Amino acid sequence: MNANEARQAAVMTVDEGEEIIGGWATAPIPGVGFYKLLAKRKRDGTCEWAHFIQRDNGARTSVTRGTVPTAAKMNDVLEVMNGALRKTFGAHIQLRSTVMSARTLDGQPISDTRH
Repeated sequence: MNANEARQAAVMTVDEGEEIIGGWATAPIPGVGFYKLLAKRKRDGTCEWAHFIQRDNGARTSVTRGTVPTAAKMNDVLEVMNGALRKTFGAHIQLRSTVMSARTLDGQPISDTRH
């Protein structure tokens, strides 16, 4: 896979001057996979997020994206997502802070991050 294909396949890319500010995931849900939420701070101070399901086979589906004006507003996004997960799967399923690995476009690992 070349760099352009990798960029298109990525759930989120982090460009120069941007930083990953958080990663959250549920425990595995049998027959579904994991729900995940990633967030980055952009150069202008706004935060972009991506919410998706990582299926048991590794495929990423149901990707939803958004932007909030500040990192503090990510708590609101997390609260909304967790509310929807509780309604669907029960109180035991929620997004929790987790270590997320990041890779360069050529597949090399970058440092891990924890919110």
